[in-house]
Amino acid sequence: MPTYTVTTANVAPNAVQESEIAAAITDAHHQNTGAPGFFAQVLFVRLPEGKHYIGGKLNSTPHIYVHGLIRAGRSAAAKTGLIRQITLKIREISGVGAEDIWVYVQDIPPEQMVEFGRVLPAPGAEEQWQKDLSPSKRQQLSAAGVAI
Repeated sequence: MPTYTVTTANVAPNAVQESEIAAAITDAHHQNTGAPGFFAQVLFVRLPEGKHYIGGKLNSTPHIYVHGLIRAGRSAAAKTGLIRQITLKIREISGVGAEDIWVYVQDIPPEQMVEFGRVLPAPGAEEQWQKDLSPSKRQQLSAAGVAI
């Protein structure tokens, strides 16, 4: 499951914007990697006022940082498409300028990741892994509106 942490500095997206950003990141991940959308999780962190520095100097301009941890095995083109799509959608949703949105994607070998209690499959082998989810986990995800 890719985990994206969205850290904001000097800007406070509202609940609707956060929901839209989470959906946009999920869609971008699915469209560019082919991984099921339910794999993606998005976390939001807001920096307190006066805790953002650039070049060693306190910054007051709004910035958004996205750090994505994804399974290794994606092409460079897929990752470039992913970060470009995330940047564009966050800009549209938040109104923060393109030069103030920073997106990073970091590969982790699937055998070094445990999610839903099991080591992740290689990219492209999600179908059987997904079928092996417990009925209670499937029900929990379904009840939350997550398409699996």
